[in-house]
Amino acid sequence: MLRVLVVESSRERAADVCAALALAGHQVAAVLSSAMDLSDQVLATKPDVIFIQADSPSRDTLEHLATMNRDCPRPVLLFSQDSDSAMIRRAVKAGVSSYVVDSVSAERLDSLVEVAIAQFEEFQTLRAELDDANRKLSERIVVDKAKGLLMKARGLDEEAAYHALRKLAMERGRKLADVARDVVDMASLLL
Repeated sequence: MLRVLVVESSRERAADVCAALALAGHQVAAVLSSAMDLSDQVLATKPDVIFIQADSPSRDTLEHLATMNRDCPRPVLLFSQDSDSAMIRRAVKAGVSSYVVDSVSAERLDSLVEVAIAQFEEFQTLRAELDDANRKLSERIVVDKAKGLLMKARGLDEEAAYHALRKLAMERGRKLADVARDVVDMASLLL
């Protein structure tokens, strides 16, 4: 059973969505009439999935989604009547996991929620891999810069400069990149 946060401006359509979710075996965590305080509501209710139904997602809705996606990402399933490809791209960029151009049908709801969750998890994995690659590249750049400074200051070759940094890191019980950053920072003070 998933906890679902529903965003729907029409009370009647919200009731239909909640009924379809209940029939599918899910629990409605909260119902919002707009995405205005979406991040706060996500933090308060801790839903597994966010379900938004809008004739056409407004710019404000997409901005609130982007903020929520940055601060407390969750799978987002958006049902809309707007099939404009530019709108779909903006919605996906804002953090929508699955954009469905149609109305909600209880029979399809479970599979659509599963698709949104799978796409969200895949995106989160890719984001984590990108963050890790960027961190490693950043560390590599600072280590190379520190090696260059040691090579110039002490007349060492690249391998000897690397071993000097590595030895210092081991002696201090710190990461190589942190020691390299200290060397670069110290050199900037002295030059």
